[in-house]
Amino acid sequence: MTAVGPRAREGGARGPRGTAPQGYDPHAFEPFAVTVDLAVFTVREGVLHALLIRRGQEPYAGAWALPGGFVLPRESTELAARRELAEETGLPDDLVAGLHLEQLRTYSEPDRDPRMRVVSVAYTALVPDLPEPHGGGDAAHAEWVALGGCGQLAFDHAEILADARERIGAKLEYTCLATSFCPPEFTLGELQQVYETVWGTVLDRPNFRRKVLATPGFVEQVAGASRLTGGRGKPAALHRAGPATALHPPLLRPEGRQT
Repeated sequence: MTAVGPRAREGGARGPRGTAPQGYDPHAFEPFAVTVDLAVFTVREGVLHALLIRRGQEPYAGAWALPGGFVLPRESTELAARRELAEETGLPDDLVAGLHLEQLRTYSEPDRDPRMRVVSVAYTALVPDLPEPHGGGDAAHAEWVALGGCGQLAFDHAEILADARERIGAKLEYTCLATSFCPPEFTLGELQQVYETVWGTVLDRPNFRRKVLATPGFVEQVAGASRLTGGRGKPAALHRAGPATALHPPLLRPEGRQT
């Protein structure tokens, strides 16, 4: 648990590291703890899943929760997020180190944690289908759980999860992040399924294909590679993520076609 005091007033003289400036009382305000929570998503069999843990300790023992935990005294929140993700899910360190994690927002309601005043910095990530996790640390069990099938979550994690999904949905419109859900080589149909799953909408296949291929650097075709997709037609060409990071023009989600 990390205690965090107020920042020194601007212009005040700073003492040695770990000591307060002259005339400054570091105990003037009650300390509070800082945690990280992680909303990590993947697509499995056409369904959006979130990485959740079963809490092994009180509060909320036995309830589903997001992976996360307290920030250590000499840690940044990003380092803490990656450490907790590895510890609580058992995912390999090298795999966790390579994930794209981005800060979502800070959650600071005074009573969000029954133990004490806790401020959480939440992170979110989009990942391809990863190995099955296993619990560790405060987690009794870890699992990829379909959204809508996890019931009530501990703390304010349902709010964090909803905010993270909305962030992801918005970023798919303006960035190339959808390819993060895909394996290294994928068909345009698989990429379209990512958009349909996250947005909860049905897209027109020819229109989607045209927009993707017309966007410079979004995807690159893998020469000579194809994959059977289960139909009677010819195998579908394989693509990989291109060098672009932003979509110009954006690929906006359609309105009024929710599944």
